[in-house]
Amino acid sequence: MNKIKVGVIGVGRLGRFHTQKYAALQSAELVGVFDQDIERAESVAIEVDSSAFSNVEELLQNVDAVSIATPTTTHYATGLLALEHGCHILMEKPITDSSSTARELVDIARKQGLFIQVGHIERFNPAVTALRDIRLDPLFVEAHRLAPYTSRGADVSVVHDLMIHDIDVLLHWMGNEVERVDAAGVPVISKTADIANTRITFSRKRIANLTASRISVKQMRKFRMFQQDAYISMDFIKKRAEIYKRVEKGTLKSIPIPGAGDSDQRILIKRTRAKKNEDALAREIQAFIRSIQENSVPIVSGEDALTALEVVEEIARQCESG
Repeated sequence: MNKIKVGVIGVGRLGRFHTQKYAALQSAELVGVFDQDIERAESVAIEVDSSAFSNVEELLQNVDAVSIATPTTTHYATGLLALEHGCHILMEKPITDSSSTARELVDIARKQGLFIQVGHIERFNPAVTALRDIRLDPLFVEAHRLAPYTSRGADVSVVHDLMIHDIDVLLHWMGNEVERVDAAGVPVISKTADIANTRITFSRKRIANLTASRISVKQMRKFRMFQQDAYISMDFIKKRAEIYKRVEKGTLKSIPIPGAGDSDQRILIKRTRAKKNEDALAREIQAFIRSIQENSVPIVSGEDALTALEVVEEIARQCESG
């Protein structure tokens, strides 16, 4: 297949990583980068043997697709400009800072036959991808995402910054049949919530409890699911999952259920681990390029990101209202 000509808009910490992944990808040609800080753009361009553009429109005129890794508040305007130039978009999360502008971008992309993929990177975490062949029907979910405070991402609430990752994974596995959202949050350092907790009720009385904090001493990114025949635990930092599944007696490698006596029911334990140097961002970018080449819907589509953002907005609204 022909190489996809790509550019990167915004080459701060995350955008710089995007340039490195594109430069290493045989299916893509990194045409150039743009950043408001031209010296930073030139420095990154030199690193990856590419070009720095001083005008964003000039870059867009020379590429088929673009990564947008600028501040969230600029996503809508930058994304709109990219679509007007006929470019597919890999947008860092959240897709925009409001569901109304996100919906507009999604509608325009659909009408023009362009793809928007959004950087909900946990979908490419080995802890998640390892479960693709596992039957999942979670009835109860508990997730914790904790991180020390940094100024990066502080322009939005912790719900938009951190919890949205778990919201996206949650909707991926439980569907979007949300019946009720109950949330509370507190601003500690910034002007918006720095710690938040939400309880989401889905159809069939399925429940999810999620906590996110950016004022924690330690990091934690854990996601636990409970269903009728299994308990699944994921550690997104360690990139691994553990599955404890109820099986019939006689199943190979199964063990007795503690305290269950001579029951016919046993437990089968499966642990997954990431391969050495497995890179979620590289997999995300590869998937984006592949969706363009194959004309297939991205793994994390603009529609997926819009649905997640609508839930996030309701959580943030409740946090702000007290």
